Amino acid sequence: MLNWLRAFRERGWQEIDAALYAQIWRRFGGSVATHPLVIEQLADLAEIPARYLGWRINDDWQAAIPTWGRYLALDKRVLKQRGKKGLFDLGNAEIILPVAPEARIALRHHARYLSELHTSNIVTAKAQREQLALSRAPEDFSSKFRYNQRRERRLAEAAGGEIRPASDFSPAEFAALYLELFQRRWGFAATGKAHMAEVFSRLSPLLTGAALFINGSPVAVQVLYRAESPEWISIEYINGGVDPESRDFSPGSVLSCANTQMAWEAARALGKPLRYSFGRADRDYKRVWCHPHPVLRV
Repeated sequence: MLNWLRAFRERGWQEIDAALYAQIWRRFGGSVATHPLVIEQLADLAEIPARYLGWRINDDWQAAIPTWGRYLALDKRVLKQRGKKGLFDLGNAEIILPVAPEARIALRHHARYLSELHTSNIVTAKAQREQLALSRAPEDFSSKFRYNQRRERRLAEAAGGEIRPASDFSPAEFAALYLELFQRRWGFAATGKAHMAEVFSRLSPLLTGAALFINGSPVAVQVLYRAESPEWISIEYINGGVDPESRDFSPGSVLSCANTQMAWEAARALGKPLRYSFGRADRDYKRVWCHPHPVLRV
């Protein structure tokens, strides 16, 4: 029965290796959550090998997917089933699979938060109720909002504020910084605490984000990963932390403004659209910084 179910689920797909998956991803692009390095490293950390499948039409590969059984690889539900809940944190990441824009692919593996980019090329996908929050472009903000953001940053700088990129720190240092500020903000440990430094080390080529310091003391941090595709830039804002005693300086707002602004400038310098995701559109602050976008599921 299990073999029959897998045969049905994989109808139209062929097993491929990790190298070919990476080649197809580089050709068609994807998101942080489907990036070959992310799949390879986090599947290895979880000790759940990814099985890669490709979709070929007339001897030309049109799509590829990484899988864990009947789910896409890295799915939280598989981690929970294997007793590894909270092993790492990718938030509710936007899922963009490497699929040719003109292809028509039947995906039968369970997937949530599939990008709206797949509306026409994954024929089995359906709309879901939840939406994702994607960063507004700078010109989408009112002049008053932009003025207030500049003012908040000037006040922070006048108080000894300094924004330092994640690249200024070792993975272990950035993990310690994030874990401490997350704990201060929420009063409980961040998801994946035990392996945070290792995850940051494994994913260091994609790790971005920054921390805000006031007079040499860290007051805010945001963890982001960045993946560049041929036609767009994907950034996932995973989570952050803020020192509650520094709220007078609006450190989270200052950091969000700095990170999004730098990301938009970099993407436009490359001539590529930016898909900067804050995860699920479920918080008031996300409505300030983002537009809600529809997503799909299988």
